[in-house]
Amino acid sequence: MKIAILDGKMLNPGDVDWSPISALGETVIYDTTSAAELRSHAAGADVLLLNKVPLRKSSLKDIPDARFVGALATGYDIVDVAACAERNIPVCNVVAYGVDDVAQHTLTLLLELCRHTSEHSLRVKEGQWQQCGQWCFWEKTPVQLTGLTIGIIGFGTIGRRVGELANAFGMNVLAHTRTPRNPPQYRNFSFASLDQLLAKADVISLHCPLTENTHALINKESIARMKSGVILLNTARGPLLNEADVARALKNGKIGGLGTDVLAKEPPSASNPLLSAPNTIITPHMAWASVRSRQNIINLMAENIRRWRDGTPINVVNGVGKKKA
Repeated sequence: MKIAILDGKMLNPGDVDWSPISALGETVIYDTTSAAELRSHAAGADVLLLNKVPLRKSSLKDIPDARFVGALATGYDIVDVAACAERNIPVCNVVAYGVDDVAQHTLTLLLELCRHTSEHSLRVKEGQWQQCGQWCFWEKTPVQLTGLTIGIIGFGTIGRRVGELANAFGMNVLAHTRTPRNPPQYRNFSFASLDQLLAKADVISLHCPLTENTHALINKESIARMKSGVILLNTARGPLLNEADVARALKNGKIGGLGTDVLAKEPPSASNPLLSAPNTIITPHMAWASVRSRQNIINLMAENIRRWRDGTPINVVNGVGKKKA
């Protein structure tokens, strides 16, 4: 079996171990793969692994030897899974590899928006504490989380973990999900419709997949149904936001703050309206990037490949090869 990793540099710049995958067959690792390089990089490979290399229906002609495609992430919108199914190619992803990392990053963004710690540390280093002549000062009044309501859109493993952490800070938790079941046992939790969540939440955190139904979920219409001054968090997918509408709401104060780890285009163009929007924290899609989480991705993908090779595939997102119940 030959394995080609099409864009391995970001996942492993040298601090994690490819051996769980390379032990399964001849493995070639490319830092990146452009559209023009896809055919040559995929030549002869039974297994193709990728993170952000687009694999659309028009690309399948360039991967004639592929029998398995693995997304080195939970999200797989970069792959045309239906077109792969037509070719009888299973597409597998990895799940729950960095739940704590993404949840902690979400709360980090929230705390920074509410406590302004980095901004005040900078002011101290600039000499403003000394200049004020008082034993303390602040430019932006801190916000206490206790008693606020966080609305979580998408209540999978990450959304649930965010709810747990928020509840530990004393927040009330509302969750909107397609399949409301197995409510957590902590107090001050309830499932809610999307309209209920938008109307009641002081903080809205996105943890849903990017689909046709969720694309631009946060737009001028949904923003109009939110509380004035709501804080918006996004550690899921950038296109969940209509960025122009969100930037406009940040400027007029309807949205009181945005913390996001993802953007619709990555890296962003200089014209992205969120780059100049007030009360905005943008991190460069790094919530997932701890050593532990990136090693988990490799380990979990190795198990995906092993199970597919043995005829008992797991984590198949396009139904190919899954045994019917």
